Amino acid sequence: MINQNYGSNNKSNFRNVTVGTVGFSALALAIWFSGTVQPISQANAAGVVDEREAQNREVTTRLVEIRRNSHTFPPQNINANGTKEVIQYALLDTKNFQPNIFIGYVDGINDKAELTAGNEKTIGVARMATIRKPGLPTDASDPRAHVGVYIDISGLKTVKAEAGWYEATFMYTTKIPPVAPPRANGLAQFGTMTPEDYQIMSSQGEGYNGVVGHVFTKGGVAPRYPSRDDVWPDEGTNLVTFPVTAGAFNALQGDDAHHYFEFMPETNMVFPHQEFPFAGGVPALHPPLGSFADGTLGHILSIVPGSGPFGINNNDPHIYGDNPSDPRDPDRFESIDPAQKEFRLRSVPSGLTEEIHRDVFIRRASFHPEENNLERRLLFSLAYEYSLIDTNNDGVLGFEELDIDGTSDGGQSNERLYFAITEFDRLIIQREINDGMIVPRFANSQRGWVLNGDMKSLTGERVRDRQLAESEN
Repeated sequence: MINQNYGSNNKSNFRNVTVGTVGFSALALAIWFSGTVQPISQANAAGVVDEREAQNREVTTRLVEIRRNSHTFPPQNINANGTKEVIQYALLDTKNFQPNIFIGYVDGINDKAELTAGNEKTIGVARMATIRKPGLPTDASDPRAHVGVYIDISGLKTVKAEAGWYEATFMYTTKIPPVAPPRANGLAQFGTMTPEDYQIMSSQGEGYNGVVGHVFTKGGVAPRYPSRDDVWPDEGTNLVTFPVTAGAFNALQGDDAHHYFEFMPETNMVFPHQEFPFAGGVPALHPPLGSFADGTLGHILSIVPGSGPFGINNNDPHIYGDNPSDPRDPDRFESIDPAQKEFRLRSVPSGLTEEIHRDVFIRRASFHPEENNLERRLLFSLAYEYSLIDTNNDGVLGFEELDIDGTSDGGQSNERLYFAITEFDRLIIQREINDGMIVPRFANSQRGWVLNGDMKSLTGERVRDRQLAESEN
């Protein structure tokens, strides 16, 4: 049993919550707050200004609270030179997800040990601000924009072991795409599903997956978002999500953490999909309880990159491995000489990840209809979707092939391969343990979360898909 304490050091007051094994829902199924106010129309000026002021107060209140707590450094002053504009934020806390071993005590395992987090004083705030750079858009809804992500946290312990750290991730929820005729080969066009796919989606459960734009749900019923009442694997979210990293960091001696990450096309990536089923957190793909119980933890790695077991995976390590004299360097996305751009990427852009999810979960008529095993569907999709962009047929996606201003798959713009930051639903802080894999051991399930918060816009005009879905039900 997990004994969860949210405000007291007295262990006799802990509430009991059943422990579940690590799972991965996505595949198993200021003080210084300075944001420039944008011009707004007279028609809605009063409502938007009122909401913006309320949001500003909400963020400022959280920053004041963080500063009042024990800290090594105060919250970050993100706009000292006036070159940034705050456009989104997320208030972070330990609520609204299943308690786990990092935020609660487990009898006989860690009830006499120190927690990573675990009470109401573990709080944080993330602020997203567009960065004004010559030649770059400042509209955050443009995936080419560069957005600074500033995270300040109070009450998060210093990571003492070399094999783990904290990582921030943006979470995207897979949605029902529009219907369109198939390609000549019968497969769906990018970003769509075929009429036959739609028939299957609309016939599931309550028909929730039959509405274009709805979040996809397991069983076609109303969406169930993560909550504190979840008990893995029996009761939890029915959504399919994937994470885009917002960087890894450690806490400070004063139990505060301050982290900066720049979100842009070159960092708008998801770790390699072939590692997912073997990262310890996938319950249904390896019965009965996942890859840990099945003994397949780390069975497939992407140290030498490729398009997975069903694609090209026999690349020469002398060429595609980490040469000590020329190691893999994801910062080499710009170069006057294209030959010096990094070509050994292991990660996948966010928009391409959603396309893979469409193959696996939504295109049940047009993509390998004979295959019902989710792991095999994933590996089939990985090989197929890579092949549409992989111009040199090495099974690896490089920056030259993923250039957002380039084209692929018959001349389609590569902009389709990237989501703007405004498309993400939630920001997660997780206690990461990956043992040399890129995929976190917990495969981004709730079992590794220590903080989370909904992404909110500062314009007062954008309604999240989650709010839409809940209002319709």
